[in-house]
Amino acid sequence: MRVIAGSARRMRLVTPQGLDTRPTQDIIKETLFNMIQFDLPGSVFVDICAGSGQMGIEAISRGAKKAYFIEKGREAVSCIQKNLHTVKFEDQAVVLRQDVLSALRHIHEKQVDFIYMDPPYGTELALDTLEALGRCSFVTEDTVIMLETSLDSDISGLEDFGLEICREKDYRTNRHLFIRKIREIL
Repeated sequence: MRVIAGSARRMRLVTPQGLDTRPTQDIIKETLFNMIQFDLPGSVFVDICAGSGQMGIEAISRGAKKAYFIEKGREAVSCIQKNLHTVKFEDQAVVLRQDVLSALRHIHEKQVDFIYMDPPYGTELALDTLEALGRCSFVTEDTVIMLETSLDSDISGLEDFGLEICREKDYRTNRHLFIRKIREIL
């Protein structure tokens, strides 16, 4: 696994051993970042269920000013820290080693620009996290939440959380959903 573009381009990253994490394939990562590349410079990025931290690191490499990495696994957090050291991004990163819902309370930003979520498939964590994000003050109408999920995941009821899907990108085995807060009409 490597950083695809930006200041850390081509640098190799380590990944946790075992099947607890699913690193996003380079081609899928490249497609996703190409969709948001012009809005990344100067942004705040949150990588939820960060695994190796590759998504947040890619964001910083492409110009994000800060990234939060939320991960509760000890080995995964160790990988994130090693990867941040390798690419020399420690000063632009905040690693929160705790469960997602607790970690969200430790993000003290006026606004987060991008939130990337890759929770374990087949769990309620995606919906629970989206519900919590719908209540977070740092999630504004301009925040883009990107959810990686399986093709058969049921992500219904977002409107109850004040959120809506604004774009979908399907791949062979999974999809990215782009989610925003529902804009209030005055």
